Amino acid sequence: MGSLHKPNLPIIELNTKQSNPTSSSWVTKCVEVTRALEEYGCFIATYDGVSRELHDAIFLASQELFDLPTEVKVLNTSDTPSHGYVGQIPVVPLYEGLGIEDSTTTHGVERFTKLMWPSGNDSFSERVLMYTKAVSELDQIVMRMVAKSYGIENHYEPILGSTTYLLKLIKYISPQGNDRKMGIVPHTDKSFMSILHQDEVNGLEIMTKDGEWIEVVPSPSSFIVMAGDACMAWTNGKIEPSCHRVMMQGNTDRYSLGLFTFIRDLKVETPQELVDENHPQQYDAFDHYKYLHYHAIDGLKLKFPLKSYCGI
Repeated sequence: MGSLHKPNLPIIELNTKQSNPTSSSWVTKCVEVTRALEEYGCFIATYDGVSRELHDAIFLASQELFDLPTEVKVLNTSDTPSHGYVGQIPVVPLYEGLGIEDSTTTHGVERFTKLMWPSGNDSFSERVLMYTKAVSELDQIVMRMVAKSYGIENHYEPILGSTTYLLKLIKYISPQGNDRKMGIVPHTDKSFMSILHQDEVNGLEIMTKDGEWIEVVPSPSSFIVMAGDACMAWTNGKIEPSCHRVMMQGNTDRYSLGLFTFIRDLKVETPQELVDENHPQQYDAFDHYKYLHYHAIDGLKLKFPLKSYCGI
């Protein structure tokens, strides 16, 4: 009897120089990226845009942030559900997260930094901006490849112009022992796209379409590129978001980062090129931020919140 084959996520090498859409290697990568997203809802990108030094610096900055007193961290509020401080929740007691809205802009990062460190913290701001700019570039490479694969490049440009980036800095407190404890419950992201980056501690698990959990082992140059609910609507269901969770064990705290894209001032709408009689339109055009509010109030208990929000 052969050993059972355990599925692994596709690993795709992407780099900052990959911006020549006329080269044949670009076209091959487009197919590879899109196929991975269609099959798993995510893939692992090895990406050279974040150096080892920047990786170490941003995780050090993250630890410095979480070491602040709770009464400082809770000042991180937002009108958008889950975009500010989230912590001390009975269902997920190990989870704590802070959000930096408009995190690829100097204004967004400095607003957050001043809130946490009223007397300023330039090195924190600089590290965050360097990091978000590098990772947002990875997001744009992936999205251009998906748009190219589907022949909808002209529909991606307005979306790019309306994209805002939320950086979430996340800490999972170690459960102190070998029992596996829930770090975050299984969920799909409500974003357009998400790019997750883990430090050294395992924990992230992705569910395959067959219902198997795949553990994603951290590495400094690996980024988990993940479709969110809004991407599913935009691609008319061709790409479905992957369900994922975090399971914790052992005595080491776990730090991770997520760069999440949201569409502001433009409705998320399925391009007509992706609609035909075999693939009827599945979702009405919708306001991404209104969907986030809907999900926080009515959608949490639903298996397919987007379907009930704007499904056809």
